[in-house]
Amino acid sequence: MAPSSSTTTIRQMTTTVFLLLLLVPATQNARSIVPRTDRELLDFSLNLEYLEAEFFLHGSMGRGLDHIQPNLAGGGPPPIGARIANLSPLIRPIIMQFAYQEVGHIRAIKSTVPGFSRPLLDLSVKSFAKVINKAFGRPLFPPFNPYANDINYMIASYIIPYVGLTGYVGANPLLKSNITRKLVAGLLGVESGQDAVIRTLLYERAALRVLPYGITVARFTDKISKLRNKLGHAGVKDEGLIVPAYYLLGRGIITGNVLAGNTNSLAFSRTPKEILRIVYGSGKEHVPGGFFPKGGNGTIAKGYLRKRKLDNWPSHV
Repeated sequence: MAPSSSTTTIRQMTTTVFLLLLLVPATQNARSIVPRTDRELLDFSLNLEYLEAEFFLHGSMGRGLDHIQPNLAGGGPPPIGARIANLSPLIRPIIMQFAYQEVGHIRAIKSTVPGFSRPLLDLSVKSFAKVINKAFGRPLFPPFNPYANDINYMIASYIIPYVGLTGYVGANPLLKSNITRKLVAGLLGVESGQDAVIRTLLYERAALRVLPYGITVARFTDKISKLRNKLGHAGVKDEGLIVPAYYLLGRGIITGNVLAGNTNSLAFSRTPKEILRIVYGSGKEHVPGGFFPKGGNGTIAKGYLRKRKLDNWPSHV
C-alpha cells in the first residue's frame, strides 16, 4: 500500500531537520550545552587571555590581535601604549611563541562560549611603572619601562600570566561540563608552561641587578608577589623566586623557588574577585583601573561594576 500524503510529509520534515542539524557548526552545538556557570567562568578568563595576547604580540612583533586575527578582537578598542620590546634573539622567539599560544587560547574559548569583544587594555609604560612603584612603595627613577630590554620585559611578563593561571586552578573544581573541564585543563597546561619558562629565565638571573636601580631580579619578583597577595586580600597565593629558608622533606633546607606552590607543592588558586582586585590594581573588584581602565568584560566582571554603580546610587532614588 502506498504511504499516505501525511506520512510522506512527516518523513520529509524529519529528513529536513536532520540535514539542518548536520549543517549546524560543531562549536554552536558545544555552546548550547555549556552550563551557565561554566560559560561565565570561561567568559571571565577571556579578559586575561586578551591581556596576555596583546602584551606578547606587541612585545615580540609590534602588532596585535587586530593584525594577526582581527575577528577574535570582536571590534574592541586597541590597547593603550603597547609597543614592540627591545628583545634579544633568544627572548623574542620565546615571547612570539607565547603570543600565538594566547591567540589559540582566545580562539578555543570563543569556540566553546560566545565570549565578548576585547576590553580596553592599558599596556603603556606608565601602567607597568605604576605597578612597580606600588610594589616597592616608592617611585623608581627613571620609571620602569617593560619594553626597554630582556630583563625588564621578563619582569613585566612575571606580572601578568601567573594571575590567569591561578584563575584556571580556582575555576576548575566549579566547572560542571566535561567539555569545559577538558578545555580548562588544556589552557592550564600551557599557561603553567609559560609561567615555568618565565620563572626559569628570571631564576637564572636572580642575583642580577636591574639597571639603573641596583635592585636584584629576585627582589623585583618578591615585591611583585607580595603586592599581588596584598591586593588579592586572600592570604599568600604568590611567591617570588627566593623565599625564606624552610625544610622540605627529603631535600633539606632550600631557599630557591623556581616554581610557586603551597606547602604540598600544589598550584595556588584564585577567584574572579581576587583576580579583578589584582589586575585593576585597586584591591577592589568593583573599582577598575590598572591594566583595565574601564573594567573587564563578561557577566562576572560587569556584575561587580554594576554593583559599584548601585552602591553609589543616591539613597533617595
